[in-house]
Amino acid sequence: MVSFSIFEGTAADEYHLMITPSAGTSADVQYRQIGQAVEEFLVSRRLVCPTVIYHRYFSSDVANHAAILPLQERNLENAISLVQQPPALGNKILAWVYLASFHQSTPQTRSDSRSFTVSHNGYDHIYTSGMVAPQQKGSLEQTNAIFGEYASLLMREGLSLAGHCIRTWIFVRDIDNNYGGMVKARNAFFQKEGLTSATRFIASTGIEGKTEQPGALVAMDAYAIGGIAPAQISHLKGLSHLSPTHVYGVAFERGTTVDYGDRRHIFISGTASIDHRGHILHQGDITRQTGRTFTNIRVLLEEAGASFRDVSSMIVYLRDLADTSFIIAYLQEHFPGIPVVVAIAPVCRHGWLVEVECTAAVAVQNPQFRDF
Repeated sequence: MVSFSIFEGTAADEYHLMITPSAGTSADVQYRQIGQAVEEFLVSRRLVCPTVIYHRYFSSDVANHAAILPLQERNLENAISLVQQPPALGNKILAWVYLASFHQSTPQTRSDSRSFTVSHNGYDHIYTSGMVAPQQKGSLEQTNAIFGEYASLLMREGLSLAGHCIRTWIFVRDIDNNYGGMVKARNAFFQKEGLTSATRFIASTGIEGKTEQPGALVAMDAYAIGGIAPAQISHLKGLSHLSPTHVYGVAFERGTTVDYGDRRHIFISGTASIDHRGHILHQGDITRQTGRTFTNIRVLLEEAGASFRDVSSMIVYLRDLADTSFIIAYLQEHFPGIPVVVAIAPVCRHGWLVEVECTAAVAVQNPQFRDF
């Protein structure tokens, strides 16, 4: 099954695909079905100059599934992320695929072992995946090494963490025990880089997740944009419903927007059932927590001039597999048209039963900026 969204713009159209292969088959079969689904989608849509930019594979057993997708094959033709966050419906592998079809010309692309860069209309879109530092001892040390490596990667491109990184995904193995070390290291590194509550942070999801390397307690994917001006980047607060994150000791933005000449991209960070004082709401109640979570997201989208009709993709993280049937029914009732993945991945505070992140795009007219 393939569910997808389309944003049609002046210079390029964007597609987000959520691909669910046949349950009950082997991981190898499911992986091949995903690849075939992408190829068939490109053919069926008759896309002009399509570029597959980013894959994320949600795996039920990353240690074994990594053999299907060897490290040396990753990031050669697009950015590929592989993380153990078991699909809630029992598949071995699900995929989120992001691609664009450019109207006038094929963009330039380049890759290395960590990053895939798409260059178009003066922008460099840099997707970096699978950053780990298993040689370091604990989650604090590993996080510090990962951010150090990423900052160096950006510096080689003439970019900076503070000026150009838009979004991170941080996957923490055994999050109940290792999240604190990650947060402490990130806070200190951001302070050093000039990312503070008085300046800005970065949109992010910090969630349970494993890579194929047993010693990796922390892993990170990231998205940065070269050629972007500070005026093109804004941040979402939702202060009527959510607290600033620094109130409870963490450093990320609730959401980030990026304006181009013809569109606005909206990146909503991992969001849960929280109030404007930073307190967990409706502890132990999946129904009310889910409602509050989506209320919080609605507030953030509205602040960005958008609504759920503009959402391109969504990932729902559940702590408890037993809540799957409820969340699937809720999504089908309230958001039947949004491509979504539901994965089992505990949230950073054990009182939260569900967390949701999403991306959205709206048409705007900003003649002072270049189109996407």
